[in-house]
Amino acid sequence: MMRRGAVSIGRVVVAGTGFAALREHLGRVLPGVPVEAIEPDALRRDGTEASVLIPAMAKIDGQMMDRISGLRLIQQWGAGLEGVDLAAAAERHIAVANVPSAGTGNAVSVAEWCIMAAIALSRGLPELEKNIRQGKAWGGPIGRGLSGRTAGILGLGGIGQALAVRLKPFGMHLIGLTRRAEPALAKRLGLEWVGGGENLKSFFERSEYLFLCLPLSPQTRHIVGESEVALLPAGACVINPARGGLISEDALVKGLLSGHLSGAALDVFADEPLDPQSRLLTTPGVLATPHIAGVTDVSYADIARRVAENITRLWSDQLSY
Repeated sequence: MMRRGAVSIGRVVVAGTGFAALREHLGRVLPGVPVEAIEPDALRRDGTEASVLIPAMAKIDGQMMDRISGLRLIQQWGAGLEGVDLAAAAERHIAVANVPSAGTGNAVSVAEWCIMAAIALSRGLPELEKNIRQGKAWGGPIGRGLSGRTAGILGLGGIGQALAVRLKPFGMHLIGLTRRAEPALAKRLGLEWVGGGENLKSFFERSEYLFLCLPLSPQTRHIVGESEVALLPAGACVINPARGGLISEDALVKGLLSGHLSGAALDVFADEPLDPQSRLLTTPGVLATPHIAGVTDVSYADIARRVAENITRLWSDQLSY
């Protein structure tokens, strides 16, 4: 690992003008540091000067890096780094950092969104709200309880573990899947079973509520495809707060239209922002939110603090690559 010479923190640029709360929270922990939001297309076209770049749903490749004079650190606001070309950053001696979800307010906030989504799907919240606004008959449709159902948590990192703890009081049967079977983890989290990759088929067959809590990689892309949807119990719900590329959109839509799936809650999509004309928004049974599962006051305060710590290391010549 090579060390940098001392650098001034200079300017922080956010690649995207959404997520305004990001800049507000960062400003509180780094008072006096200029933080500016610039759309990715404008960055590629006009370039800029900055010591720190924060992706906000933007793809950061070598071309983007070359347009930012003085860039020393690409700091993800959260855990996922699949949008950053790590090899290109290494070639340019640009440090890359993230904020792991485990032990942060982000994991807790995403877990809470998962619970909200599971209840909303089970009780038919979008339809109920529409019915009362339209003055339709009261007392229906009948909802479905979570108690006694089986929740399958795919991925038991920070978010998966936070979710398991919070699902337990609902009286659900909890199972999990990781790269390898971990009986000790199952015992610690109160899960009935934690299987490994070789148990994928049986895991899907048991998951009435499938929660996706794993990162996107070449190995996990479309880990939920047509055959996996078919394995799920009839009436299953799919809940994805992780990454859109984990699910085949075709398989999901087919499962919903056939009635094999009763619902899907999606906070993430293969292409973001999602096209307002996307078929996902017109398919019955889809509950969609705009990548906000981890966007709470609790998570943003914690992430901002940790991002500020990394930026301060850059400033004080403690950050290496």
